[in-house]
Amino acid sequence: QVHLAESGGGLVQAGGSLGLSCVASGSIFRFDSMAWYRQAPGKQRELVAVILRGDDINYSDSVKGRFTISENRARNTWYLRMDNLKPEDTAVYYCNANVMLMSGAMGDYWGQGTQVTVSS
Repeated sequence: QVHLAESGGGLVQAGGSLGLSCVASGSIFRFDSMAWYRQAPGKQRELVAVILRGDDINYSDSVKGRFTISENRARNTWYLRMDNLKPEDTAVYYCNANVMLMSGAMGDYWGQGTQVTVSS
């Protein structure tokens, strides 16, 4: 089994910055993707940023140029640096990983979520 533990988030004024981190533990052979999603009240969960197995990185249009995803694969950890935050970035942020386990099985796992609130 795989467990994802998030940290970071909190309350910040518009224009400020915050960082999130996610550490994965368990019988992981390889990461196929490391990602951040978010879900605002009354809205569907949406992809914010993702690092794919070939090191391709994709961002949602709403965060491009303001957020940066990075990873330390040796430590099974990935990060989301959020700059120039806007009130519309307020949401619960979730980390997600698609992995191959030591058994050869594939799995998709989620963190518990962390609140990010941006005041105007």
